[in-house]
Amino acid sequence: MRKFSSYGPVSKTLNYYVPREELIQKAYTQLIGESFEEGGHYITVWAPRQCGKTWIMNEVFHRLGKDERFHVVKLELEHLKMSECLVEIVSDIAEKILRCTGLKHIPVSSLREFEGIFGKAVLDKPLILILDEFDALGEEAVASIAGVFRNIHNIRQKDLRPSAEKEYLLHGAALIGVRSVLGIENVKGSPFNIQRSLHIPNLTEEEVRSMLAWYEQESGQKVEQAVTDRLFYETRGQPGLVSWFGELLTEGYEYFQPDHSKPLTGEIFEEVYSAALQVLPNNTVLNIISKAKQEHCKGFVLELFKTREKIPFRFDDPTFNFLYMNGVVGIERSGFFVRFSCHFVQKRLFNYFSGELFHYMGEILEPFEDTSDTISEEGLNIRNLIRRYERHLQKNRDWMLADAPRRKDLRVFEAVFHFSLYEYLNRFLANKKAKVWPEFPTGNGAIDLIIRYRGKVYGLELKSYTDEGDYKEALKQAARYAASLKIDVIHLVFFVEYINEEYRRKYEAEFYDEKTSVRVVPVFAATGK
Repeated sequence: MRKFSSYGPVSKTLNYYVPREELIQKAYTQLIGESFEEGGHYITVWAPRQCGKTWIMNEVFHRLGKDERFHVVKLELEHLKMSECLVEIVSDIAEKILRCTGLKHIPVSSLREFEGIFGKAVLDKPLILILDEFDALGEEAVASIAGVFRNIHNIRQKDLRPSAEKEYLLHGAALIGVRSVLGIENVKGSPFNIQRSLHIPNLTEEEVRSMLAWYEQESGQKVEQAVTDRLFYETRGQPGLVSWFGELLTEGYEYFQPDHSKPLTGEIFEEVYSAALQVLPNNTVLNIISKAKQEHCKGFVLELFKTREKIPFRFDDPTFNFLYMNGVVGIERSGFFVRFSCHFVQKRLFNYFSGELFHYMGEILEPFEDTSDTISEEGLNIRNLIRRYERHLQKNRDWMLADAPRRKDLRVFEAVFHFSLYEYLNRFLANKKAKVWPEFPTGNGAIDLIIRYRGKVYGLELKSYTDEGDYKEALKQAARYAASLKIDVIHLVFFVEYINEEYRRKYEAEFYDEKTSVRVVPVFAATGK
């Protein structure tokens, strides 16, 4: 029986996959060209890691290989990523091209000689070249090789003879990578501005559904609709993550052994999802975290957690570009704002930063301290719980925030207080059979903490206080969110630098939303001295 595979190109005979025929045909057509006589296009194929670039281009390669009019060569370049010698790199590529085409070996020791191997004097018929992991090469190599291809393309455009009779026989080329190495990252300008761009998108909801339906049909194990819905919602169709969850759900792991005689239910998905968030390693996610925590990106990522306003996406900004190409962020289509690439990635980043910044929270409770005003057999008093957090923050603020990341104006990032509250709640409720987890309903700044205790769900929506208009709108938004959770009470936690008792009494008055029949309980947490 087939299996899900989350790393590297999938096997069409061994793994579940999505055909993606439209993308394959698009790449094939661009490399062949609208007219054989005119020649094909030189294209870049790009997407974040584990999105299926290599698999799609392997399919294109096999299809092209059936056409007798061409030499078709596909090379992997990752083995050259540590080389800083341009001559060594182009010599290696040239040697493999000539070997794959069965032509006589010609030594290459310069860019001019490298360009020469694509000429009619060397090649006996048009060549379509596919270079995978092209952006693994250093910047000098990327710019130099792309410059050679650009020059060849320009000469071919001026040469009016049919493709097979032109001075250069590089009919089409595809450069595969995760970043737009041919554009903004080259400080001297793009050396390859003649290319067409082929972006490999995430899987659609229907494509995710088709993979699970295929598994259901082949295995006989029913997959409930809730599993498909949650899987797409949490991953936004990121191919590597979809297949990883497929592996976990159907093959299990150290802490979970699936029972294939019973349906895959939403409850099983939640069990697996919880483990994926906390204890299971995944190379794609670890790579995303490694990029998000880099010094030139960390401040931006923390800023993205803020709740006050959305950030417009700008692809020409190097930081935006880097984070997008490495799967940290995506684009919210309504308004083209930055958002995290998917909910699962956002939660993993939230867990990472909260643990990194607040792995030690100090003494949460004094010995024999009475907590009956906050937690009891009947439930939780969330207002008193937030009061306890506020007192703990005020008492320990100096050392807790001593190394906290700060904005350019030296203020602590808003997200830092969200992380500290989350870690405080985890410590306070430890060993009390309670569970705390973050939710991000929009994929960008909005954050909610959910607490489950003694069969009851408590929702805490976190905001930073700005002004009265925003405060009133936040009350209504919180009511709508509570209604979606099917709870009739929600606590709206406002972080503010300072609030006196008069304003606390005024703004902490409960709000009842008649449209949703939800009671909103505002609570302020002062973060300043």
